[in-house]
Amino acid sequence: MSPMNLSPLKGLDRTAVLTAVAVISGVITVILDTTIVSVALHELADELSVPVSTIQWVSTAYLLALGTVIPTTSWLQAKVGGKRLWMIALSVFMAGSVLCSLAWNAPSLIAFRVVQGMGGGVMMPLMMTMVAQAAPQRDMARLMSIVSIPAALGPILGPVLGGFILGNASWHWLFLVNAPVGLIGLFLAWKLIPASEPEKGARLDVVGLLMLSPALVAILWGLSNVSGETGFADPLVFLPVGAGVALLVAFALWSRRRGAKALVHLDVLKSRPTLVASGMMFLFGASLFGGLTLLPLYFQDLRGADALGAGMLLIPQGVGSLVSRFFAGRLIDGIGARLTALMGFSLITLATVPFAMADGETSMQLLSVALFFRGMGIGTVVVPVMSSAFTELERNEVPHASIIIRVCQQVGGAMGVALVAVILTTVTQSSGSSATGFGTAFGWVIGFAVLGIGVALALPGRRRAEETAPA
Repeated sequence: MSPMNLSPLKGLDRTAVLTAVAVISGVITVILDTTIVSVALHELADELSVPVSTIQWVSTAYLLALGTVIPTTSWLQAKVGGKRLWMIALSVFMAGSVLCSLAWNAPSLIAFRVVQGMGGGVMMPLMMTMVAQAAPQRDMARLMSIVSIPAALGPILGPVLGGFILGNASWHWLFLVNAPVGLIGLFLAWKLIPASEPEKGARLDVVGLLMLSPALVAILWGLSNVSGETGFADPLVFLPVGAGVALLVAFALWSRRRGAKALVHLDVLKSRPTLVASGMMFLFGASLFGGLTLLPLYFQDLRGADALGAGMLLIPQGVGSLVSRFFAGRLIDGIGARLTALMGFSLITLATVPFAMADGETSMQLLSVALFFRGMGIGTVVVPVMSSAFTELERNEVPHASIIIRVCQQVGGAMGVALVAVILTTVTQSSGSSATGFGTAFGWVIGFAVLGIGVALALPGRRRAEETAPA
């Protein structure tokens, strides 16, 4: 191994590293906020004197806001420039956080979560775009492994920080804690991200926006309405999902007609690495979020943990995901994105098996070890997908690919959560056994990961990646 490979930063392009540091410092607020709020939903319901079904809109409203703004990211970047847009989006997220901390009842909190979602929805795809545009292809794998670190830290720090705040301060600090972190992120973005000029003549595809944003909102809202009692037969599920799919088809036809002037240029999917990465992120989202839905429920229903305790029991998964970031980039450099992704999905598959076979007496030590390796698999999948998705694209095509990949992960995650929720409830009721219900639901999570293995086979190998990389 050469000396250059001994450090994750050594030898990397300086501008790309500074950009990565700046976006990491900002996006950590978004990821931490998501995990903190998910732990605190029951406490928020009690504090605001509303049922859990109402406070669940704190998460749903945020999700729908993401679906609304994600498609606009490419146009916004062209209109105002990447650096300026990043600082605006982070400022909007911070403003939403402060407003959430000042909320006086559940409706006001839900409304202010929409403001947060509008900022966070721009930041997530923009983060990938800015790093991909700044990084030479030779540095992409190691930089993406660094940029994805916040996603690993969130599940580790979020439950701990959320529990600490709830135990020592009022719930308002769950949101106000974002302010100082966000201010650091703004300062670093101002100092470290190179300025980029807006593109002349950037016009908003209004017709495309009126198709794509409502399509995503309808699909995400419909899937969020899935319940164990009625499943997908509920009109509040199949009507919005059906309408959303119809709008997506209409947008695809419109985008083909508009070409590069479309809100999201779907021709980027003609690049095999981009197409494969999008499919992988859909299945990865289903496996990741389906598992994240089942795991805390398993620890609460079968092992007697409370919400905070269940979050703490998930820490080994976050640690495994964090550890994987330190070798995934070098692994891709050594054996290629395809084999790395295959290893990651295989780890997710094998490490989820103990949960599919678990009951209320299964060794917690065994499950903790399984969670650690599941986390390693999660981290090992993300990096090759993010690093290979843009290899055959021009600079101006990268924002469109980032949006598509983010949308695929979001919709895949919503679908995975909806499916496992229905399966868990249905099987538990029919069998009279919670353990059987969890076992079957975890089996579906395993199935998503197995499908991911099949899709990963289409990723470019090391030799092809080297041939397609720009000189």
